[in-house]
Amino acid sequence: MSVRPVLGAAAGSALLLLGFAAAAPSSASAASSPASAVPSVPGESVTVDAKGRMADGAVTLSGTYRCLGGDGPVFVSSSVGRSASDSHYSGGGTRAVCDGEEHRWEDTATVPDGALEAGRAHAEATLVELRPGGVLLLPAFHAAAHRDITLVEDRP
Repeated sequence: MSVRPVLGAAAGSALLLLGFAAAAPSSASAASSPASAVPSVPGESVTVDAKGRMADGAVTLSGTYRCLGGDGPVFVSSSVGRSASDSHYSGGGTRAVCDGEEHRWEDTATVPDGALEAGRAHAEATLVELRPGGVLLLPAFHAAAHRDITLVEDRP
């Protein structure tokens, strides 16, 4: 059996789990702050910029991350949704370079027509590693951030 389908299934499962982890409620103090971070591995962090861009049915989020070496590939994944809605839209994820330095990340999600409008939204970003766990790659969460943002239309 080829390794690619197995890796693809493991990555897809991890990103699905990542979406559930990002949707988990945060503590009361984190919820009252406009930008909050979930406890992370010491020396590792992820942030979300205050503005997201919308253009042609896609939303692009960005921010920074810092991570240390790991046993498997590490990704920054993000999601965005209306502040008062349970529906969030996730991007494809961005491969992280874990060298202890701060790096920029950018992730784009395709959203259905009319699902999001310019204005207030809520964004989440998660730094997750896919660690070998027998025949599967298992997600190991390094850092997460939640933030109220402003979506702006990119005009040509």
